[in-house]
Amino acid sequence: MSRIGKYVNAYVQRAFPEQRVFLRSDDDTKFIRLSAWTQAFAWTGSAVFVGWSIIATAILLMDSIGSGSLRDQAAREQILYENRLNTLSQERDARALEARKAQERFSTALDQISVMQSALLASEERLKELETGINVIQSTLRRTVKERDVARAEMAEAEALADGAVEVARAASSKDTTATLDFLTDALNLAAEERDAMAALAAEATLTVDDMLLDRRLAEERNDAIFSQLEDAVSVSIEPLDDIFARAGLNSNSILEAIRRGYSGQGGPLTPLKFSTKGEEPGLDERRANGILGKMDRMNLYRIALQKTPFALPVKGAYRFTSGFGPRWGRMHNGTDFAAAHGSPIYATADGVVTKADWSSGYGRLIKIQHEFGIETRYAHLAKIRVKVGQRVSRGDRIGDMGNSGRSTGTHLHYEVRVGGKPVNPMTYIKAARDVF
Repeated sequence: MSRIGKYVNAYVQRAFPEQRVFLRSDDDTKFIRLSAWTQAFAWTGSAVFVGWSIIATAILLMDSIGSGSLRDQAAREQILYENRLNTLSQERDARALEARKAQERFSTALDQISVMQSALLASEERLKELETGINVIQSTLRRTVKERDVARAEMAEAEALADGAVEVARAASSKDTTATLDFLTDALNLAAEERDAMAALAAEATLTVDDMLLDRRLAEERNDAIFSQLEDAVSVSIEPLDDIFARAGLNSNSILEAIRRGYSGQGGPLTPLKFSTKGEEPGLDERRANGILGKMDRMNLYRIALQKTPFALPVKGAYRFTSGFGPRWGRMHNGTDFAAAHGSPIYATADGVVTKADWSSGYGRLIKIQHEFGIETRYAHLAKIRVKVGQRVSRGDRIGDMGNSGRSTGTHLHYEVRVGGKPVNPMTYIKAARDVF
């Protein structure tokens, strides 16, 4: 160790020879002696300081460059995100426009079906009138034929009497004979006129029957065309309604049966035709009409079910989706979030009864609406509540304003749909209606 120390000391003495720094004043001169080791330590400290400064500067430059790249990337991602949101907003507006047009087409189809139904009922009434007229004409024709046969028998009897009278007249006086012949001649002429009148009436009745049969056949052809148009229109209108409930995962048959039990009154133009017959079995037209009326009844039940099921958006103005249904931050997010301006109107998505309209811890200002078929909707983080508990609301009624109450990071609406108390994805219902309409 002593040899290494001597070597190091000798190297330091050679590299940093002893120096003296003279300090002169007006009346005195002093000097400071700088040893080799002092110079070595000063040089080493200066080198370390300069190296540290270079490394720190390099680190700062690298951080600055890295942060600048991250900011640029974040800005690009934000621009892409905003463009995507704008595209989704445009698509949503386009789907909303398509939904409105589909609703208008649906209403137009219903109007056409109502007109066709009225025409069908009028045709049925006309057909019944034609059948009644044919029965009357057939009865008249039978009576006319019977009267014609009676007239022929009377004419035969009159001719026989005339022949007998001629024989009697030969033995009687000429005056009585002339009077008898005149009487018999008048009787024969009258019988002949009645026979000709009966024959003309029978021919006219036959032509009338032919005309009535032709009118009946034309009416049947018109009825068949009307039935075909009605069947096509009803089938086209009812298929999208079946698809809506299938996409939402709902049992349409059980829902329609529940509505049918709640709306069980009968009568009016949609009463099945078999109820108005005289106990006879319904024919082909009656069966087809009953089938159309059954499908129209199903459409009416669907119309009621749509009003009572949340196939609508709770926000109608400009908005964007900020969070969907599913796990989020390690917890289950049971709804869909819609962000819009503070105070934006919030609307009920289906008919129902308000069961809660008050503050609820993390939900903030909360509204719960109980609908038919065990479905409940929730509207949370509201700025203002516009309904009361027990109040009955309809789809499209304004129930509150969008806000930021409760456990919330910004102004938005937390919207939930629960079936049988279990949360389901609200977008299932919204997309089902949007895709079909």
